[in-house]
Amino acid sequence: MFLGKVIGTVVCSEKDESLTGLKLLIVQPMKDEFTPTGKSMVVIDTHGAAGYDDLVYLAKSRDASLPLGLELVATDAGIMGIVENYNVIQHGGAQL
Repeated sequence: MFLGKVIGTVVCSEKDESLTGLKLLIVQPMKDEFTPTGKSMVVIDTHGAAGYDDLVYLAKSRDASLPLGLELVATDAGIMGIVENYNVIQHGGAQL
């Protein structure tokens, strides 16, 4: 699982039947220091509550569709929750 920031939305005139009714968002993966890492990606919003500029918690592969309770959804990543508070404690140079 990893953090990301919502940077846009996706509007589809046609999409896979398993995605009917699901909101698709564009997310930029983030490092712990809130700096972008890697390429942005299209993800499903499993709760339908995330919006532009939200910091979100994501899962990849099959785990991305588990909150939907469906057997198979055409997705590589999904939003598991919206991060409201985030604290990092640094310990003497050692990475935890």
